Amino acid sequence: MPAAGSEGEEGLAGEQPGPGTPKLCGYLQKLSGKGPLRGFRSRWFVFDPRRCYLYYFKGPQEPVPLGHLDIASACFSYHQPEAGAGDEPAAFEVHSPGGAVTVLKAATRQDMTYWLQELQQRRWEYCNNLDVAKRDSRTSPTPSDFSKGLVAKDNSDFSILSQNASAERARNILAVETSPTDLVGEQAASQPAPVQASAINFSLKQWSTEIKNSMSSLRKGSNENRRSIFYTTEEWELLDPTPKDLEDSMALEEKRKHLAEGSKEWCSGNGSRLVSELQLKYQSQQEELEKLKKDLLSQKELVRLLQQTVRSSQYDKYFASHLCEGVPKDTLELLHQKDDQILGLNNQLEKLNLEKDSLQQEVKNLKCKVGELNERLGMLMETIQAKDEVIMKLSRQLSECEDGTSSQSGAINSPTSTCTSKELQELDRLKDNLQGYKTQNKFLNKEILELSTLRRNAEAREREWQAKYTSLEAKLCQIESKYLILLQEMKTPVCSEDQSPAREVITQLLEDALKAEPSEQPEQAFFKPHLVSEYDIYGFQTIPEDDDEEKLVAKSRALDLRSLSLSENREISTGVKWENYLASTMNREMMRCVELKNLIRSGIPHEHRSKIWKWCVNLHVKKFKDSAVPGYFQILLQKALEKPNPASKQIELDLLRTLPNNKHYSSPTSEGIQKLRNVLLAFSWRNPDIGYCQGLNRLVAIALLYLEQEDAFWCLVTIVEVFMPCDYYTKTLLGSQVDQRVFKDLLSEKLPRLHAHFEQYKVDYTLITFNWFLVVFVDSVVSDILFKIWDSFLYEGPKVIFRFALALFKYKEEEILKLQDSMSIFKYLRYFTRTILDARKLTAIAFGDLNPFPLRQIRNRRAYHLEKVRLELTELEAIREDFLRERETCVEKRDLISDDEEDS
Repeated sequence: MPAAGSEGEEGLAGEQPGPGTPKLCGYLQKLSGKGPLRGFRSRWFVFDPRRCYLYYFKGPQEPVPLGHLDIASACFSYHQPEAGAGDEPAAFEVHSPGGAVTVLKAATRQDMTYWLQELQQRRWEYCNNLDVAKRDSRTSPTPSDFSKGLVAKDNSDFSILSQNASAERARNILAVETSPTDLVGEQAASQPAPVQASAINFSLKQWSTEIKNSMSSLRKGSNENRRSIFYTTEEWELLDPTPKDLEDSMALEEKRKHLAEGSKEWCSGNGSRLVSELQLKYQSQQEELEKLKKDLLSQKELVRLLQQTVRSSQYDKYFASHLCEGVPKDTLELLHQKDDQILGLNNQLEKLNLEKDSLQQEVKNLKCKVGELNERLGMLMETIQAKDEVIMKLSRQLSECEDGTSSQSGAINSPTSTCTSKELQELDRLKDNLQGYKTQNKFLNKEILELSTLRRNAEAREREWQAKYTSLEAKLCQIESKYLILLQEMKTPVCSEDQSPAREVITQLLEDALKAEPSEQPEQAFFKPHLVSEYDIYGFQTIPEDDDEEKLVAKSRALDLRSLSLSENREISTGVKWENYLASTMNREMMRCVELKNLIRSGIPHEHRSKIWKWCVNLHVKKFKDSAVPGYFQILLQKALEKPNPASKQIELDLLRTLPNNKHYSSPTSEGIQKLRNVLLAFSWRNPDIGYCQGLNRLVAIALLYLEQEDAFWCLVTIVEVFMPCDYYTKTLLGSQVDQRVFKDLLSEKLPRLHAHFEQYKVDYTLITFNWFLVVFVDSVVSDILFKIWDSFLYEGPKVIFRFALALFKYKEEEILKLQDSMSIFKYLRYFTRTILDARKLTAIAFGDLNPFPLRQIRNRRAYHLEKVRLELTELEAIREDFLRERETCVEKRDLISDDEEDS
């Protein structure tokens, strides 16, 4: 698949990390546990740039993290290992706020250096680009998670602090160049986890999370191990332990012994008193264990005898009830004798099995003894070999001593050479230590430099917040004083209404509420005016330039939106849910599920919308993209630019009429205009049957706000070729007409009072709703609601349009029912959707109050109305042909021409 977007489309300037930055992940060993269970355990670590968290999982495929480390507020250190330990595991420490220290161990010193450098760099980038305009929490987005569309070009919600050039130069000087090994990076997920440093390294605090991660693999085979055993007269199953159970119990006993020995060693440094107490406790537990074993054996023997008794009684009962009739006594006696023989043989078989088990145990013990003897024999052989070498060495020295001169020179030179080699080895060791300490010193200096810079930045942010707090507190006192004056005047008026100061106070309060906070003030330098600004975050104009009445309405709408945002405190919880869900997808791709559908219905946060929209589009057009050639969009675009098609002229005429109230499409030089042109031209070549239809330009314009050109092209393919029925965007708009009739049926079913009201006054509301369906509510609702509708629409499909169209009418049903003439009703329907501001209430109506809402019902009604509309169009075509024939034969009607002929 080709890279998304074309040249010059990188998204947000200064985005960190960039598109080419590799994902920081890999295997590390984490020190966990307490007491004798404390040890290193291999974990899969993944860095999340959105929250600057380092998540750790049980393995690369686990969906739920065991925990995380907050890198944004952490510092790092490590101890210099001895020279010659370059290939040994290297440990480093992550110090978190509150004194918590996490010890991690990399496979090699090279991996340790790489992890430390990368974590430092990611912390530096995150803290320098920290959002100071939004709430102070780690759930706030970072620039690395901004959208890639047009809204990313002018995102002013975030204040990027200016970086100190000298500090940046010093960081570059102190940086240590290193590269990761195979245990770091996404390719490490396909490799097995490294060998753990300790055999006993369980973490008791993480057992619940690990069990949760393992439940999915255990559920599949759990039913096979829970089969019940039924005993019949023909098949019996004794309860004696099998040889495998005996081996497992012996292995468990050996583990307990080793654990006891380890605990004794661990406690050896704590004094003889603690050791003696543990020994007594261990001996008492051993005695209790032996007692329980004896009880268990006696109970098993008792059960075995009872089984034999029951079996014999079952046989007697069987023969007495079924076989005694008409059977001679000799035969019965013979059967009883055979039964006794069988019981005796079974007893003998059990004794032989016990003897066999004892012999197997004896053979195992003998094998252990043979192994010990072989080890002793090997040690003796090594000792003999060493003695032989010593004898040969002494023999050579003796032969050298016989020659006087040679022996003297050998006696002098040998110690000298030995001494020289030792000094060289010591010198190399000291050099390695010196290099290691230099590297450690550079890292610690860089760490001190970064922490100092980040501390100064944090202090600056704190001063800004303090100034902001002081300014807001002063403003609050002023507003409180004005409200007190107003309340006092309302309670005890002292003059007439015209001369009352209450009118002046109310006017002043409204002006203060509508006034945007001046950004030129020093204390407001890092904060965006949030009440009434010229454009919203999507680029739509909030206040008209000419109409004073519309200005007042827009300001009133802005105040209502502000009031809703202040009265609802659930945005933070929604953001946390999204962050938790995205954290669970660190090791896996997103998949369709109920949790994701509910999250999308509640609204995708602005910072995640680009990613989720792109995923939804790819989900629906995967089959098209897989069958397309590489660079398919660029090929279509190049073809459209070289050879214009008939749709090119109409596309050019509609470009500036697409979204004139959005700054990204307001002028010919706007960045969105060229992207819009490219996508529409490419689609006209892909689908020549449609080419271009009015309405497609608005769909693409909304998609381009959060997607790059190629993704917006596939978004249009999703809507036109996957979601909507055939002939939806053709010249006849056949599919659109069918949907309006389906919507009428649904309105009469879901809102019967409102439907009867429209029928009573003969109001054709489809003149309004037709555009809702054609462009998916673009320019029909406020922008916040529009994008929440598009969130669900791109995930669930066209059924969402019916849901929200009905929800809009239900939201204002009582107000519409109060209108008693067709003109006032139709006039109200033209603008009432712009007065709906509460997105949560509208969503609750669409996905709650209107249930059930089966897609099968919509499909059936579409098929039914499609046939009716086709019949009507056939009749109209027949009438048209009759008229043309009559016009040719009638002289009076020859001068009449139709609209289509006039256009042609």
